[in-house]
Amino acid sequence: MLDVLAIVGPIYLAILAGYLATRAGLFARADMQVFGKFVLNLALPALIFNALAQRRIGEILHPAYLLSYLFGSLLMLLLAYAAGHRLAGLSPMRSTFLAMGVSCSNSSFIGFPILLLMVAPVAGVALGLNVIVENLVMLPLVLALAENARAGGGRPWHQALRQSAQRLIRNPLVLAVCGGLLISLAEVRLPQPVVRGVNLFAQASGGVSLFAIGGTLFGLPLGSGWQRVIPLVAAKLIGHPLAVLLIASLLPLLGVAPMAPDLRAAALLMAAMPMMSIYPIVAQAYGEADRSTTALLICMVTSFFTLSAWMWIVRAAE
Repeated sequence: MLDVLAIVGPIYLAILAGYLATRAGLFARADMQVFGKFVLNLALPALIFNALAQRRIGEILHPAYLLSYLFGSLLMLLLAYAAGHRLAGLSPMRSTFLAMGVSCSNSSFIGFPILLLMVAPVAGVALGLNVIVENLVMLPLVLALAENARAGGGRPWHQALRQSAQRLIRNPLVLAVCGGLLISLAEVRLPQPVVRGVNLFAQASGGVSLFAIGGTLFGLPLGSGWQRVIPLVAAKLIGHPLAVLLIASLLPLLGVAPMAPDLRAAALLMAAMPMMSIYPIVAQAYGEADRSTTALLICMVTSFFTLSAWMWIVRAAE
């Protein structure tokens, strides 16, 4: 648990700084929307572009890991959306961000450092594969669902995806994914001034997004809202890793070579991370910031214990 605390401690300090700065009046709660726009339109696209453009896909491609993590995440997204919309009676927009919360992990800021502690030789490979899954599939799919919900919903999935394409193609996150993938596939080395310029924005992504989350927490009635997000937190920290393990166990039956033990452990741990730190920032653009911010905070607190348990399980299985 101390290892987990050492990794997530700075994240909590950044969130606390945002909360205290807003409480002290240095920023208004509405200013956090400006920070959120900066992250979504500049800093996060730069981070995604770097993560894809600086890796050769052929060097990190492990089919069993990729398929396990991809279909485990898609399974959780579909189950959460259906449960929220059909069973709990939530709106399509709220169901979309419930689904995002249980299926998109914090791979970079929390997952990668923990993998360096547990399975260091494959930590970089796992991060690269997670970047591909989360930024090529999960985020575009969530954005398509959100755009469909914003337009009124009620359309078939394939039609919703097609009709959302024109809006999505102008989204900076999607443009960053496409650009980074093209650079990676072409194996082009970008000039150093370009790389350093993009890095300046990419490095701001984590700090600014966490600061904005802290500012959003000020004035939020956490005492009355935490009960509503407990199912989301449980599904993310327990259901997501179990779904990835389930798919990993089924793939050999379909003729896919099984993962090495260290990659299997990496896939489980990545799925067991809290939701990505930009979760409330993306939700903010669609009017779902408050509930998602509460969910992220509670998920990070709870992950102290669940991650320690998963790490113990991984070590015991070695």
